[in-house]
Amino acid sequence: MFVRYAETCFTRYKGLVKYWLTFNEINFGTLSAGRLFCLGLRDAAQENYFFTSGDETEQYQALHNVFLASAKAVISGHQIDPQNQIGCMIANGLAYPLTPKPEDVLATQQRADWFNNFCGDVQVRGSYPSFAKRRFERRGIKLNVTAAEEADLLNGKVDFYSFSYYSSSCVAKTSGNEGQGNLIAGQNNPYLETSDWGWQTDPSGLRLTLNRLYQRYQVPLMVVENGLGAIDTLENGAVNDPYRIDYLRAHVEAMHQAIDEDGVDLIGYTMWTAMDVISAGTGEMAKRYGLIYVDRDDQGEGSLTRIPKASSIWYHDVIASNGDSALKESAEQTTTPVPE
Repeated sequence: MFVRYAETCFTRYKGLVKYWLTFNEINFGTLSAGRLFCLGLRDAAQENYFFTSGDETEQYQALHNVFLASAKAVISGHQIDPQNQIGCMIANGLAYPLTPKPEDVLATQQRADWFNNFCGDVQVRGSYPSFAKRRFERRGIKLNVTAAEEADLLNGKVDFYSFSYYSSSCVAKTSGNEGQGNLIAGQNNPYLETSDWGWQTDPSGLRLTLNRLYQRYQVPLMVVENGLGAIDTLENGAVNDPYRIDYLRAHVEAMHQAIDEDGVDLIGYTMWTAMDVISAGTGEMAKRYGLIYVDRDDQGEGSLTRIPKASSIWYHDVIASNGDSALKESAEQTTTPVPE
């Protein structure tokens, strides 16, 4: 069904749309929360549904089917229009070892392999990585994968790698001061600023991520989500949000460094998001990401009037100059700290 839907889109927009993504943040299917998505919210009635128990074989068989649907869509997309460029989309969960202890370094690597690299390896390289096969074996996860499906995964490799990036965290074998992130948690990094919702701002981490991904896959990269969730205040009919401007400016500069100094093939960037929406992570309207303010509160009250924030005017200039205006400001200004 998904492949038929994709083929309909490829046919309808042939010659009009060049870049496509198959599944959004597919690697959430590796989490315990992802078990709900993969199994059709089977256990959603449980109180603590983000940590529900369940059959991991079912979970990863379902995720395998998603990989297969993506690969078949890529194959069809290339057949319908050889100019199509089709990518994956991974939620990036950059983490650093909390300490230099070898066990913390190893734990960080293992988390990166499973959350960041597993899905990317399947979709970019076209096969399951060795660490995934061994994990399945040790946990008794037995997937039904045919030779024809293996061929489809190999033939349906994506053309580019896209990802979301918001923040970073730290990993340690022992529990500690837990931070927040994009449905993945880690420990707080004492060297980073923290947003209103506990996400740690780390533009240098974006440069590091771009380097790691390009070195691993050697395919073009695209940042398709990046932004700051914050409390915005409407005063005298306007929203002044210098903290969002500073966040975006720093990340634009990090991308420029990755391209200019490190040789990364970064082909696109889209920030999150054009206008305020209900936050998927917290279910709040108060957690605002948009460049345009929407008059609505957590109780559903408000006129829905849309008001461009200061950041929208700034971002217009960034787009028009292909980032040059942000780089000029970075050279001239000091960054305003994100409000705590």
